[in-house]
Amino acid sequence: MILPRSLKDITPLHAALGVFIIAFATIAGAWAFEWAGYLPCELCLMQRWAYYAGVPLAALTSIIAVCGPQRLAAAGLALLGLIFIGSMVFGAYHAGVEWGFWPGPSGCTGVLTRADSMADFMKQLETTKVVRCDAVAIRILGLSLAGWNAIISAGMAALALIGARRSLV
Repeated sequence: MILPRSLKDITPLHAALGVFIIAFATIAGAWAFEWAGYLPCELCLMQRWAYYAGVPLAALTSIIAVCGPQRLAAAGLALLGLIFIGSMVFGAYHAGVEWGFWPGPSGCTGVLTRADSMADFMKQLETTKVVRCDAVAIRILGLSLAGWNAIISAGMAALALIGARRSLV
């Protein structure tokens, strides 16, 4: 397989393999950060759903792009585009929660209530989620991992949709 020199040279196979490689590397990076001690919040874990669906779909679409009907490859790439558009929107939403632009889910954001007694405090420790959705664990070049997810997902969505269009030409 020859790498494309420009956007005009992207084939459905390039698009599907590109999405597969980028998505796999991104979710592996998330797992590496978690392993390094940066625990994910509830919204972080939910953002991974797109990758859990997208990685195997991209692998299957790559196979179809080589030896299957091109309309089926186009459908797989279009579905990947939609999955990662959703991931982009969700990542942007989470980044907005982190920046304080809007409130996040009450289960993982907001002010912790002060316990009236030691017994109440111990009960809170058992039921309170420690990893907050509105607190950034790490910023890389000024963006949180949620912000990077939005950017990476936008790129994968664009690549998949370009590949889908090429499948039909």
